[in-house]
Amino acid sequence: MLRVGPGRALSLPSQAALVARDGDIIELDATLYEADAATWRADNLTIRGVGGRPRLRAAGRAAEDKAIWVIRGRNNVVTDVEFSGARVRARNGAGIRQEGADLTIRRCRFHDNENGVLLGGGPDSETVIEDSEFASNGAGDGFSHNIYIVAVRRFVLLGSFVHHARIGHNVKSRARENVVAYNRIVDEADGTSSYAIDLPNGGLAYLSGNLIQKGPRAAHRRLVAFGAEGISHPVNGLYLANNTLVNDYGVFGVFVTVWSRSVPVRLVNNIFAGLGTVLRGARGHRSHNLVSRHPGFVDAASHDYRLRPDSLAVDAGTDPGRVNGVDLTARFEFVPTVGRVPRVSYGAVDIGAYEYRGTSAP
Repeated sequence: MLRVGPGRALSLPSQAALVARDGDIIELDATLYEADAATWRADNLTIRGVGGRPRLRAAGRAAEDKAIWVIRGRNNVVTDVEFSGARVRARNGAGIRQEGADLTIRRCRFHDNENGVLLGGGPDSETVIEDSEFASNGAGDGFSHNIYIVAVRRFVLLGSFVHHARIGHNVKSRARENVVAYNRIVDEADGTSSYAIDLPNGGLAYLSGNLIQKGPRAAHRRLVAFGAEGISHPVNGLYLANNTLVNDYGVFGVFVTVWSRSVPVRLVNNIFAGLGTVLRGARGHRSHNLVSRHPGFVDAASHDYRLRPDSLAVDAGTDPGRVNGVDLTARFEFVPTVGRVPRVSYGAVDIGAYEYRGTSAP
């Protein structure tokens, strides 16, 4: 084990990166590491904050002129670390840039970078982000995002709070398969993101149990976009179950847009709240969705999208079933500020991302 922090033999993460060997555990003391950037080359690393969340503030430094951390090794895990301030000459500086296959990020925070993360790893790689926060990332040019996934086999985003991307998308993924579940992906009142979720090359996408909201100041009207840059994957399909989608953009907003009429689309148990078009560009199979300007939220003005007892969504859902061997059932719910709790149905499943719990609701 390598321990990093003030007063230790290794005082900076970059020093640990130089000596780390395959399989090492690196523990970072919870303090501020300013103007320190690193390239991690070893495989099977676990890099974790201890005693709180260590804060990596770029302050003008970037590894390889790319990111605060460039991760070249395979099968690495990063847990409980905060990244901020990444800026580079190409205007795509990231908190983490992944270049080795198979990376997992848990309970981390990325804010005020040009890209929160820029993650790849190759066509056989799986990238997983769990219970993390991405806030106010983006260079303001529309080409940098809160989360940007490129060239991976599978991308999984769970229990995360992704919000206020600066002009770019809150989530953009070119993965062949995407699992996006139990997240809060929002602009709220003042966010300026483009798409909430952008899947520009298609692929397989399973969206379950998410709250997805488009704000009135957003840079674009679409919430979920599929195939905007051309369908390039051999197998494609878009499946949404038990999501709550809120359009505060206005009458011209579009909840789901698909750039191919041949792509299978399934919408089941979703709330589409507000004005606008539910689905554009594909026919799709629709079942047990609630489309309403006033679906019965606790306090939509304060962005509390849990259900009131009189909501038409209560006990109005159905078993969403399976597709391609994937169970579309929402098993968890997002809870503030990040994370998940098990979703428990009291009777028939409710429509949307939340079950009505009465006074016991979190």
